Amino acid sequence: MEPNEVDNQKFESFVQLRETPEEIAFELRAQEGALWTGGRLLIGIWAFAFAALAFAYFYLRSSNDEDLWRPKGITAPTATGAAIFALTLAAALLVQFGERRFRENETLDWQVAGWTTVLGGLLVVALQIWQLTELPFFPGSSGYASCFIGWAAMNIALVLCGTYWLETILARERAIAQDGGAPSSTLPVARLFRANLNGCTYFWGFIALVATFFWILFYVI
Repeated sequence: MEPNEVDNQKFESFVQLRETPEEIAFELRAQEGALWTGGRLLIGIWAFAFAALAFAYFYLRSSNDEDLWRPKGITAPTATGAAIFALTLAAALLVQFGERRFRENETLDWQVAGWTTVLGGLLVVALQIWQLTELPFFPGSSGYASCFIGWAAMNIALVLCGTYWLETILARERAIAQDGGAPSSTLPVARLFRANLNGCTYFWGFIALVATFFWILFYVI
């Protein structure tokens, strides 16, 4: 037998290999676990970033060197800040509501809630950027000003991240129409879709917690 024939037989044996149902099920569970873990790790990464900002806030506030923490009690525009906070909170609640309706197989309600959240997230980002143009202080003019500028930039990135994540999920839902659709299908792509949606919902809950915490820091106390 010629060497080429031996190589061809080895290649043909290789391509005929098939995964067992147990192996396929294990890989699917591993992918679902990776999506679950990845979503929580993303929340953890952002939590560390905002924890650093909170530390800087309380450190500068407590030290208050030469009374430069917050001269004359200046505050970022309150009306705009209240609108940003309210829209962020409403968007997070809509995501929670939408996922509940999704699990009840009411995909239209979920799509309406989801796309409304996407629009709300973009509006939050636009308002946050516009607020930076009307600040009554300059960046770095005080401890409060420095922390607020850092918060505004991080909040823009955080909300954009959540909005983009949700938009990609909404765009993919229409592609899963087999075996009962995304809410109840047992297909691997549908199971991974639901795991991804669950992670996104948790992420928006985190966004709401961050918005509430820093609203209190910058506008209430």
